[in-house]
Amino acid sequence: MKVIMAQSNLTLKGGAERVVLKIAQHYKARIYTAEYNKETTFSEFSDMDVQVVGRGRMQRLMPYGRVAQGLSYGLGFYGLKLDDDYDVINAHIAPSHWIRNRNERVLWYCHTPLRDVYDLYKYRLRMKKIYQKPVYVLGAAAVRSIDGRIAKRLEMIVANSENVRSRIAKYLGRDDAKVLGGGVEYERYDDKGDGKYFLYPSRMSPNKRQDYAIRAFELFKRRLKGYKLVLIGPVSKDGFYYDFYRKVLEMSKRVGDVDIVEDVSEGALRDYYARATAVLYTPIDEDYGLVPLEAMASYKPIISVNEGGPRTTVHDGETGFLVNSEDEMANRMAEVAENPALAERIGKTGRRYVEKEYSWDRFFREFDRYLTSVSRM
Repeated sequence: MKVIMAQSNLTLKGGAERVVLKIAQHYKARIYTAEYNKETTFSEFSDMDVQVVGRGRMQRLMPYGRVAQGLSYGLGFYGLKLDDDYDVINAHIAPSHWIRNRNERVLWYCHTPLRDVYDLYKYRLRMKKIYQKPVYVLGAAAVRSIDGRIAKRLEMIVANSENVRSRIAKYLGRDDAKVLGGGVEYERYDDKGDGKYFLYPSRMSPNKRQDYAIRAFELFKRRLKGYKLVLIGPVSKDGFYYDFYRKVLEMSKRVGDVDIVEDVSEGALRDYYARATAVLYTPIDEDYGLVPLEAMASYKPIISVNEGGPRTTVHDGETGFLVNSEDEMANRMAEVAENPALAERIGKTGRRYVEKEYSWDRFFREFDRYLTSVSRM
């Protein structure tokens, strides 16, 4: 089966990029993307056929930022007509699914509909400066209009979680999306003991809420000393994200015992997992979330906010903990720190769960079937 892939950007080492990489490797697929930085994303993409689209003259003249990105990504895929000989197109992060405008046989593996114009729209609007609001309102309306038309034409949508499936039904009017969570290479993860730190790996972003994790750690420190919080994640040069990073940096200095690591290799990240006391996860209504599964693969308790995708993957009290406040997160942190036997039991249960439910073999058995149903084969 000849598979073409579309992905909005390849600039980070995030969960979506991991899934794109694994699928592209499996099918030996060509990848079309609107932005590619081989220095900041997974190095394995350098060995693949990656084609950059978009970046017309107007976008190139604009300063780098969310508006320029939106124009480049949206127009790049909306206007792209493929000359490739292919059986099926597999689109990923929105708006790469807009490739359906001029091409057929598209399966959208939806990590989420565009959150900035749907479920996080009011949240993002509040964060805008007064002079930015009118442009944002008009731009979001235009995106929703195009998005709705494209969504109706997609041959199939596969959501990465029940949470995302519900967003697709609510915002795009498609109630026929399948659900298939991404896999984890659990055999590459291990447990190397307790290094006396809590880990939160995720890109620096307001909706990832690293500030929530810091406040929980500050509360934890009032009860137990001798531990650190390690935040690992790339920092975007986009001012919207960089301003948040500066806020996190200031909080970290005030609280103390907080290390921020902007970039690590895959091996180093797995080592951080392997030596953590537990893993924290604090994003706003996360789409799916690979971090909890990677924590479980490392035999580590995952302590996650009780929102979004983790509600499916984290079984409270069995494979980890779901919490509803910073106080509750701090209490769970103290609980696993003071009770190594509890941490070990939860870690082993989580590892067995990942091995059973989230192997890549299981993923591709189902994904093959979905792709074949859309393809011309």
